[in-house]
Amino acid sequence: MSISRVTWPGRVEALARLDPKVVLAFAAIYLLWGATFLAIRVTVLEVPPLFAGGLRFLIAGAVLYAIARLRGRPSPVPREWRTLAVVSLCMFVATYAALFWAAQFVPSGITSVIEATLPLTTVVLEVAVFRQQPFRWRTAAAVVLGFLGVAILLLTGDRAPVPVLPCLAILGAGVALSLGAVLTRTMPRPQSAALTAGAQMMLGGAALLLLSVASGELASPPHIPARAALAILYLIVAGSLVAYTAYIWLLARMPATQVASHAYVNPLVAVALGYFIAGEPLTPRMLLAAALVVGGVFLILSPSPPRRAEPATQPRRATTCQSSENGAPRFAARSGTSTSAT
Repeated sequence: MSISRVTWPGRVEALARLDPKVVLAFAAIYLLWGATFLAIRVTVLEVPPLFAGGLRFLIAGAVLYAIARLRGRPSPVPREWRTLAVVSLCMFVATYAALFWAAQFVPSGITSVIEATLPLTTVVLEVAVFRQQPFRWRTAAAVVLGFLGVAILLLTGDRAPVPVLPCLAILGAGVALSLGAVLTRTMPRPQSAALTAGAQMMLGGAALLLLSVASGELASPPHIPARAALAILYLIVAGSLVAYTAYIWLLARMPATQVASHAYVNPLVAVALGYFIAGEPLTPRMLLAAALVVGGVFLILSPSPPRRAEPATQPRRATTCQSSENGAPRFAARSGTSTSAT
């Protein structure tokens, strides 16, 4: 049994019928993914960033891939491995090399707000570059609103200034992740989402470790303090295994636009954890920027308002904007099926 879209007063009855598994799964993608930003920050302050990212994704990816294969999912064919390699370069190597490096200099709450622009950059690529979606003023307004928030975030003047270059690196990481998400829809890939994610994480983790060696991070064996080791363990188990499994489970049972709501809940969780646990500064400008970014993401992911019904005397005209089964725009549902799994 799952949450159904109902209107008041039926909403009370629906809440009474909530499936505890659904509640726990949403809690996982909301809270566990929201806390990964603080875990990344803790990790990279103690451990070389490329090494930390490579270790996390190599282990998590190998576990996901092995579980999928044990459940009978077929191994990717050569052309699918090529897709996995290309996409992993975007979604894991370029994305997390930049993100883990920048997290050394940027508080976790700010990182999460900038990373929340992922649905915005994805829809920009879909509309303006790959022409997979038609232009809509609602979409344009959401993109402008979200990136206005990032621009405000980068303004100077607070007692706690935001480092611009690392923030731009985080924004670039989101663009790389969005590019990988868009490319993977048009290239041959395995049918199993878990196997695909596991293979991409594995390849990306191995590449990050090679970059770590090439950059000299591993010139001497890295020392991993207990605090950083616990943070890495959290990223592997909670962030990449538990939360991602919950995400895939929810997608099979819930409308994609509802599952995608984690995109505007995660930064709220990350900002709160950064402030209350890590003592990160929180200024009015940061709150305004976060509100604009989350508002833009909400506008992108929320269903479009229903169109006014045409008079019965007029023939119904075909439209190019098809709707999904749950009434949400197809572009929103597709955008919700890709995740950073931060």
